[in-house]
Amino acid sequence: MKTNTEFKSTALSALKGNWAPAVLATAVLLLIAALCQGPTMGFQLSHPDFNQQLTAMAAYNDMPGLMGLYGQISRWSSLSMLLTVFVMNVLMLGFANSFRRLVTEGDNRLTENTFSIAFSHYWHKVWGVLLSRIFIALWTCLFILPGIVKVFSYAMTPYILEERPELSANDAIDLSRAMMKGHKFDLFYLYLSFIGWGILSVLSCGIGLLWLIPYMQAADAAFYEEVKAEYAERAL
Repeated sequence: MKTNTEFKSTALSALKGNWAPAVLATAVLLLIAALCQGPTMGFQLSHPDFNQQLTAMAAYNDMPGLMGLYGQISRWSSLSMLLTVFVMNVLMLGFANSFRRLVTEGDNRLTENTFSIAFSHYWHKVWGVLLSRIFIALWTCLFILPGIVKVFSYAMTPYILEERPELSANDAIDLSRAMMKGHKFDLFYLYLSFIGWGILSVLSCGIGLLWLIPYMQAADAAFYEEVKAEYAERAL
């Protein structure tokens, strides 16, 4: 298994001369993420005193008012959730695989590839990502730690759904589990190594994320290529 330094070096080599398209693709993704959360955020902004309204209605036992307010937030939250499931999730898959292409092929059409990858075999990818999230949520309901473990166990699923479209969603998740056997802490440790850059990004009011996210995504893609190759060797 390669070291974190090697994964990061691979990422930086791929990004050298390609930071502009990487930052642009990241900015587009973050903008769409904000739009997907727009309905919920819009409700919250239009009801800055939401908690006070709830408290007052509860104090006066205003059940019709409470039900109406909960109905409004439920509708807007449901819309945000649908946008996340049918738009944001597949775009994140496309984003991840666009960086995989950058790392493996030098293809720097990151924004274009994010969309073209996301919407090819669209329903298969929607279901694959959603199923993995459902499994993680179910494990998290049992206890927090198993849920965290499954996050890393299923982490390669977005790459597999793109590279192996002939596999069912469940098979893609199972393959991710097999690839990540013995490597879940390795991926956690890789993410942990970016914590310093994460702190700097927060201190820059989030602007640094436009560079940190591509760096992490390219390193993640390099990690996938490594565990994929190792799994193929084990299979042989």
